[in-house]
Amino acid sequence: MTRMLRACIAAFAVSLCFAASAQALPANFWGVVFQAEPTEIQFQRLKRGGVDSMRLPVDWAAVQPERGSAFSWGGVDQVVKRASAAGIDVLPFLTDAPNWAVPRGTVPGSSLHAPSHLPVSGPAASGWSNFLRAAVARYGPNGTLWSENPQIEARPIRNWQIWNEPNFKYFVTRPNPAEYGKLVTLSSSVIRAADPGAKIILGGLFARPIEATYNKKPPQAYFAKDFLEQMYKKTPGIKSKFQGVALHPYTGSFNSVGPRVEEVRKVLQANHDGSKGLWITELGWSSSNPVPGQSNTFNKGPSGQAAQLKGAFSLLERNQAKWRIQRLYWFSVDDQKASCNFCDGSGLFAEGFIPKKSWYAYVKYAGGTP
Repeated sequence: MTRMLRACIAAFAVSLCFAASAQALPANFWGVVFQAEPTEIQFQRLKRGGVDSMRLPVDWAAVQPERGSAFSWGGVDQVVKRASAAGIDVLPFLTDAPNWAVPRGTVPGSSLHAPSHLPVSGPAASGWSNFLRAAVARYGPNGTLWSENPQIEARPIRNWQIWNEPNFKYFVTRPNPAEYGKLVTLSSSVIRAADPGAKIILGGLFARPIEATYNKKPPQAYFAKDFLEQMYKKTPGIKSKFQGVALHPYTGSFNSVGPRVEEVRKVLQANHDGSKGLWITELGWSSSNPVPGQSNTFNKGPSGQAAQLKGAFSLLERNQAKWRIQRLYWFSVDDQKASCNFCDGSGLFAEGFIPKKSWYAYVKYAGGTP
């Protein structure tokens, strides 16, 4: 055998290994979260870039702002139709509550408002249940959206995420693991009665909010691992009520993402639930330049943002099987001012849908074209 032939065989074997590795990733692995709704053309570009899935807020307060009113799905319909037409899966997170169901409270330390508790009892629980049934009837198997739009390939929603960051004060002013366990139990019963094949995914837990260290009573936040542990402890039978755990391992450097993931996996294993998949439903850094004297560690500059993405994606892809990672969503597609302390630079695209260095890095991992 000639040296050249041996080299060719070796190169071919390496290529097969890389192909097998890529094929081993779960379906719809590469995801994004948007801040401003993408246009049809933008959805198509995202799909060409390798985006498999889009995380979408489905806000009960927006869908049914008045007690007893019909559900208004217009805004959600538009996103789901555009995504489906582009061949992109949709992961909805069902969240928020209208004032008529749950009173809003002031988020501690801010002028913002959020539901004061979760809709787990009385009329609020009934209203939430009706909202969930209507969502499955609209977007699930045999959903009316698909029958009303036969020109679009039906992509029924089978995965439903319950709330967003329920361990953090900005989404419920008094986070409560036991109360969240009740919400998951209720939501699972309602959704899986409507679609027995549906999967329930926990709302993305913010890995380590600084407010969890304040020692306030009642707590303003919990570390994800502590919140999850308390939910297991205080909700008998909860293991059968959800099929995946979602995590938002935000941190100043990708080097800290691994420890955030591993501490949550340890909780799952300790509760004999280690077979559950982990969904990274938000992760990101900002392309805004760091400002001397400011403590925002998410601002990395354009090149730094791309470097953080590469580091995090390499780490998570390499450990996908070990950590049972099912999905990976970058936050976000686009920049938006005043949404959060790094949202104005978190996008893969700048204003005008101008691609950043981070977009080209994302595409390389997702196997698409820019």
